Amino acid sequence: MFDCIIVGSGPAGIQTSLYLKHKNILVLGQETNGLNDLDLIKNLYGFDEISGPELMRRGILSAQNQGILVNIESVLSIEKMNNHFKVITTKNTYETLTVLLATGKPRIPLKKKGFLSFRGRGIHMCSSCDGFFYKNKKIALIGSGPYMLEELKVLENFTTDITIFTDGADVDYVLNYPIVKEEILEFIGEKRLNKIETINNTYEVFGAFCAVGFPQANDLALKLGIITENSNIIVDNNYETNIKGVFAAGDCIGGMMQITKALNDALGASIGILDYLRNI
Repeated sequence: MFDCIIVGSGPAGIQTSLYLKHKNILVLGQETNGLNDLDLIKNLYGFDEISGPELMRRGILSAQNQGILVNIESVLSIEKMNNHFKVITTKNTYETLTVLLATGKPRIPLKKKGFLSFRGRGIHMCSSCDGFFYKNKKIALIGSGPYMLEELKVLENFTTDITIFTDGADVDYVLNYPIVKEEILEFIGEKRLNKIETINNTYEVFGAFCAVGFPQANDLALKLGIITENSNIIVDNNYETNIKGVFAAGDCIGGMMQITKALNDALGASIGILDYLRNI
């Protein structure tokens, strides 16, 4: 049992782990994050200039050198247990007393015509939140990896009329559902989504669930019942969400998307987590 599992290995996640290093901490990160898009940083204290990937590498190395466990694993879901949390990744299942969400700002997973128009009107990002609306209905599940499989398990509780759209990607799994590997061109409908057009065909659906890549902080938050607003996770002055024991920091809670702001969030979140652990 960990004291805290930190989801995200960017500045907010790693800095929080450094403040909590005397606790039993696990950091779960992916090989890339928002820092990878920064070729040159020239306004950060202590550095004349440094690239985003190099800053990320140094941050993770600093945590590891201080005895903090950092695993490159993508988180698929987080589940609330009686008095702790279960974190399921692509490789393992862990248990922890607290969770910090620090995966950065959710990005638009599908740059396809009609995606933004029908998001929330037939296109959904959370199967456990919205799957019950489609009981015994024909739906599409978009994705090709472990995250897609995790969402499929949830959607099977509501309907078995599921078509999987991989948008051109290969699938290595044997599934009892139709698989469309053609590239998606457009999401079509009037008031709500009712068709998906691929490069070769058009498919009628009542709704679609997007599970491309891996879930971001906002996706994980929705599944836990965490309150969000405008794609930002809502936290209190202790950086705690409405779910006790779950904290958030960095770009995912909104505000200026700056490294120094993420580091400040880490300080506040670490104090909040330490107070929570003392009280339990």
